[in-house]
Amino acid sequence: QVQLAESGGGLVQAGGSLRLSCAASGRTMSTYAMGWFRQAPGKEREFVAAISWNAGETYYADFVKGRFTASRDNAKNTVYLQMNSLKSEDTAVYYCAATSGWATGVEADFDSWGPGTQVTVSS
Repeated sequence: QVQLAESGGGLVQAGGSLRLSCAASGRTMSTYAMGWFRQAPGKEREFVAAISWNAGETYYADFVKGRFTASRDNAKNTVYLQMNSLKSEDTAVYYCAATSGWATGVEADFDSWGPGTQVTVSS
């Protein structure tokens, strides 16, 4: 399995931006589809975005379309989530995940998970 570590979380005002990074180690990330999920306090973890192994396809939850962008740099073994126009309801712990299968929004399809990074949006 690949090991994942997120970074880039923090405190930001509503309307601001953050870019999350997820660095992979142990194995090359280039053969994995990657996903971003989030979990807000008291809520279940939910799908945010997914990107295919070559970045040819990306998928987004409806509530982030037009605001968040997933990208990846396989040479750096890193995937990114650019988050713009942040809202207080985006406050959550954000996780990246890897799957050797297709990029989907299904949590159970992902094999490896990072520990998460906290994003807090103040209104």
